[in-house]
Amino acid sequence: MSTFAYMRVLESAPDRYDRGIRILSRGRIDEVYSRIADLVAAPGRRVLDIGCGTGGVSIACAARGADVVGIDWSPGMLEVAKAKAKRPLPGRVEWLELGAAEVGDRLAEGSLDAAVACLSFSEFSEEEQAYVLEVVRSRLRPGGVLVIADEVVPRPRLRRIAYRLRRALVAAITYVLTQARTRPLKDPTSLVARAGFVDIESVRLWSGSFVILRALRGREDGGPSARV
Repeated sequence: MSTFAYMRVLESAPDRYDRGIRILSRGRIDEVYSRIADLVAAPGRRVLDIGCGTGGVSIACAARGADVVGIDWSPGMLEVAKAKAKRPLPGRVEWLELGAAEVGDRLAEGSLDAAVACLSFSEFSEEEQAYVLEVVRSRLRPGGVLVIADEVVPRPRLRRIAYRLRRALVAAITYVLTQARTRPLKDPTSLVARAGFVDIESVRLWSGSFVILRALRGREDGGPSARV
């Protein structure tokens, strides 16, 4: 999973992104898209897809009847996403060329039932992560769902050492080619808890190097809890 640092290279060629990401994930990325959609999407629900890329999560959510706002800073990625979404879907997708930090300027407070970020939070600095979570939380209705799916450092010591060695090489090559870095999430549970989310649950996949985390925007009478 550490080879997802190479995504930065793929993002410079949107027409090859889907093929590349399936190779990097060993064909398992569609399962991730489906699992995320199962957590957040239903007919009539409004879902924000942060860093939607070529639309994998957005389309999976719309296929379950949700109305989706898919945002990405890359017009090339959005063009590929729009082409893939031309077939009729039970839900709708609105594609916006927009950065995550601009969500507060475009969406009203309490206007979302759910927000998802698949392989995008690892591209933000820690300060950006905290800011985006603050804005997204204010845009979710009380009880609204947040899902983050991203690369993480495995917990077992030997796996962690091997992971870091593999990732260092891939990340160095990626930086030479793109002058960009990604960072595996250190402690996503604590990250979203500090932002005020509650009822946090997460599952780790692929030898512990990938996490799918689900949390809720707390109601005022609720305190944070975590199940990992």
